[in-house]
Amino acid sequence: MNLFILRHGLAVEPGTAGYDDPDRPLTSEGKSKLKLIVAAMLKLELSFDLILSSPYTRARQTAEIVAERLKLSDRLELARALEPQGNLTDLVNLIKKRGPIENIMLVGHEPNLSELISFLVFGETQSVVAMKKAGLAKLAVTTLKAGRCAVLEWLMTPKQMALIGS
Repeated sequence: MNLFILRHGLAVEPGTAGYDDPDRPLTSEGKSKLKLIVAAMLKLELSFDLILSSPYTRARQTAEIVAERLKLSDRLELARALEPQGNLTDLVNLIKKRGPIENIMLVGHEPNLSELISFLVFGETQSVVAMKKAGLAKLAVTTLKAGRCAVLEWLMTPKQMALIGS
């Protein structure tokens, strides 16, 4: 199984009047940059059997842009386990319940995504990587479990993805 982990794109800043944290949307710049990220995904010939996203607006919008441009809207589902306070073990169990899936994209937030990578690669949640907004990582997993079970194959910044996509 391949886990592709995507942090949401640039969003309205925390504390902006009129937006509670779950409701903060992507900015127009965030949406534009995501289009380049998806162009890179197309060039890399990435496709996903399932896209799981945090239901928070900025993550959901990120996942929707990816799903729409890759023509995978029917494969997009929201998962509370990907919310900022989500539980990593619950997320692993949710994925395992889906049965054998080759390529899954997870869209969420920091520090949860870095902790997830550390949890699956090193067996600890102390973060050893940093996911930039719209950054993308690929983990190869032989047998998914809570704890050390994956290899980090690559981690790209949004700038690297945009260069590939342009």
